[in-house]
Amino acid sequence: MEDRRSFIKKSAAGLSLAGLGMSFSASSYARILGSNDRVRVGIIGFSDRFRQSLAPAFMANAKDTNFAFVGVSDIWSRRRDEAEQYLKGKQWNDSAFFKARNNDELLDRKDVDAVIISTADFQHALHCVDAVEAGRDVYVEKPFAESLEDARKAVKAVEKSKKIVQVGSQRRSAPNYHEANDFIRSGKFGDISMVEMTWNVNQPGRWRRPKLVSEIRKEDTDWDRYQLNRPKAAWDPRKYLEYRLFYPYSSGIPGQWMSHQIDTVHWFSGLEHPRSVVANGGVYVWKDGRVNADTFTAVFDYGPDNDKSKGFQVLYSSRMHNEAGGTKEYYYSNGGMINLDTNKVSPEGGLTERFAKEMDMKPNLLPTMSLGEAAKVETSANTGGDPMTTLHMRNWMDCVRSRKEPNAPARAGFNHSVANIMATTALHTGKRVTWDSTKQDMIVT
Repeated sequence: MEDRRSFIKKSAAGLSLAGLGMSFSASSYARILGSNDRVRVGIIGFSDRFRQSLAPAFMANAKDTNFAFVGVSDIWSRRRDEAEQYLKGKQWNDSAFFKARNNDELLDRKDVDAVIISTADFQHALHCVDAVEAGRDVYVEKPFAESLEDARKAVKAVEKSKKIVQVGSQRRSAPNYHEANDFIRSGKFGDISMVEMTWNVNQPGRWRRPKLVSEIRKEDTDWDRYQLNRPKAAWDPRKYLEYRLFYPYSSGIPGQWMSHQIDTVHWFSGLEHPRSVVANGGVYVWKDGRVNADTFTAVFDYGPDNDKSKGFQVLYSSRMHNEAGGTKEYYYSNGGMINLDTNKVSPEGGLTERFAKEMDMKPNLLPTMSLGEAAKVETSANTGGDPMTTLHMRNWMDCVRSRKEPNAPARAGFNHSVANIMATTALHTGKRVTWDSTKQDMIVT
């Protein structure tokens, strides 16, 4: 265990040193930051994800990078008070820590350089737009967007602003995933022929908040502001606190889990989007009023748009009522496979001498090997200060200073959003959904 911790610590240092000490232009910030100036960070949304993972990851790096929490914005008064109590209790707050009733109040202040956004899934993109247009660097949780309209608006605003935006796709900062990407991109793996991914749990209470639902009062929050550009609806505490169960506030499984795994497909293959997707699923077990599926399967076709003879399939499945199979990511080529659960390359399933001979071909088997020295890092979302998120947060902090592109830029978030939205549309319509690269839009057939 000590060796694992030491490796992850060394990996964090190695991934974070590049780019420090560069000069800064006046256009980089609302104010000019020197290499030793403190970076003052505002919290947008005091969520479970923030408290359990993002805050510990931030504080693990705050001293080295001279970053500090200076304030919080949350439209629920209880969350504002909890944020203050939580940070003060751990002595993680700045002495001038403030509470803002909404993002407008926070972004109007001059003493905030950057923000961390961990609000409801459907709010991420639009809150990111507001932040970069106000001149702030951003760490924004995934999914980046839950509608194409929001995704387009957000990536355009980010790229126009030149702000540093890191999307919370933390696999992109994990050493084992970097090793897998390097191995595939080197050509030694061979062409990807198929990818199988699962994310299975048995958690009836997942995304449920019954105690909080019974306690929240409409007058203590801002329901109209919460809904943003979604269809206006009557006050519903479940859609406020259990939003991941209800479309269009969340897509559920695609936005929460598939967004992590499908992002690695884009990263490793160099492809920005699927060519097509079909999907199926439903609420088969947890009949608690939710509308988002508790069981979901999608099949994607990936490959170059200009050459339909090349490509591969991605099979994604997830269920919330039986955890057999757990979280898996398997990449296959004709020579074998990469198992990202064990971080092993193996010849399993590759073309053997017997069958190659029958076709007058040569055998094509990968060696059995580990992905370098890359340690397996935890993939679960809310494990206090998990190593993967700590590395990802550090990458963002370093890039805020160096002005280099972070590991998971807004364009990567846009791309995983396209895949998620295509799959969600296929699920809801029962039809095949394709992507028109020229029009940059979905076609439902």
